Amino acid sequence: MDDLLKSLQFALEKYPQRVELAPARELLMDSARKNDRRPAYVKLAVPDEIVKALRGSRENQDLVLLVRIPADVSDRVDSRIVLPGE
Repeated sequence: MDDLLKSLQFALEKYPQRVELAPARELLMDSARKNDRRPAYVKLAVPDEIVKALRGSRENQDLVLLVRIPADVSDRVDSRIVLPGE
């Protein structure tokens, strides 16, 4: 996990114009909560290039991450108040 975080931080710092972001809610086609017969799942409609990148060989494969930003963090984006520990 540390390597994934390191890759994400590097890409956002050095190549922000090449990082693609899309809200999962806009891509959501289907979802279901966990029950006794199956795990929870989400079905997303993504561009074909992403599907190809996920299905290709492991070498030279794009890193595709699902990143979650909690609502309380997102709400603080424009806040000028510094909370303890920030």
